Amino acid sequence: MTLNKNLDGKTLTIEIIGRLDTSTAPVLEEEISKSIGEINKLVLDFAQLEYISSAGLRVLLKSQKTMSKQGRMVVANASETIKEVFELTGFMDILTLA
Repeated sequence: MTLNKNLDGKTLTIEIIGRLDTSTAPVLEEEISKSIGEINKLVLDFAQLEYISSAGLRVLLKSQKTMSKQGRMVVANASETIKEVFELTGFMDILTLA
């Protein structure tokens, strides 16, 4: 997994490339934790995300809870496969997709 970060004012965009699974989810979780202190919008760009596991979903849930207190979180460019995972797990009701 590769992460590309872009901070524009109080909006942080993190592009996630590859797989978000048990081995890579802690890397994303740590990156988000150390980066969201002063932002009010977190955009997770999934254009190049190939796969998400339950560990990745847990990171999304934790990030959503944190960002709901200080702003908002948006998942952008999710593929149909990733959207299907969100639908099957009920995450479509929790996340904001763009």
